[in-house]
Amino acid sequence: MDQDSDPSPSYRSIRALYTPTTITVYQAYNTPIATAALAAHKLVAPFRRTRMTWIKPSFLWMAYRSGWATKPNQERILAIEITREGFEWALAHARLSHPDNATDREEWEKKKAECPVRVQWDPERDFAFRPLGYRSLQVGLGGEAVDRFVDEWTVGIRDVTGLMRELGRLVGEGRMEEAGGLLPVEEEYLLPKGVAGVVGADCVRAGEGDGERKEKGEEKRTESS
Repeated sequence: MDQDSDPSPSYRSIRALYTPTTITVYQAYNTPIATAALAAHKLVAPFRRTRMTWIKPSFLWMAYRSGWATKPNQERILAIEITREGFEWALAHARLSHPDNATDREEWEKKKAECPVRVQWDPERDFAFRPLGYRSLQVGLGGEAVDRFVDEWTVGIRDVTGLMRELGRLVGEGRMEEAGGLLPVEEEYLLPKGVAGVVGADCVRAGEGDGERKEKGEEKRTESS
């Protein structure tokens, strides 16, 4: 996959691997947590639900955060497939980690304390971990959201550590075309208008706002109807 195949990605949009019912997010853990999760098909001890846990739809941002799965306590990368319903519940119950200039800080602090989810938009990265001109979403789950994530939303867990390290090796050797061919194919994930407004995302599902883009596969369904 050419990581620059989209000539004009939206500034704040979610790019992810997803199906009609699920979306894949990534997390980095140490070996004991990852091994236990893979055996149980869900996150279990020594994973701690009392701490906020961050999920990332972007494989490359996970690569940047974990240093191609080489940083301490981030040596194992898990691809966690969760329900889209759960993912969108999380975003609907989120607050930005930092207020924008138009937001009253006192009101923002109050609402932030009431919400179990944090979101932030960080610069997306290229293979050299240089910041790109558009953003990547990180979602922090705490309290009720962690319990829902573990007990209700998780559909499957895969160990993608080998893929992460192989990509890091290829990039280190300057074999960018080969690395691009192994990168998971991520497409823009469109949100309901109300959810997009909560997290400040740019694009909404077709029919729910001006300038929207169509859901994956919708154009083909329309042409064949």
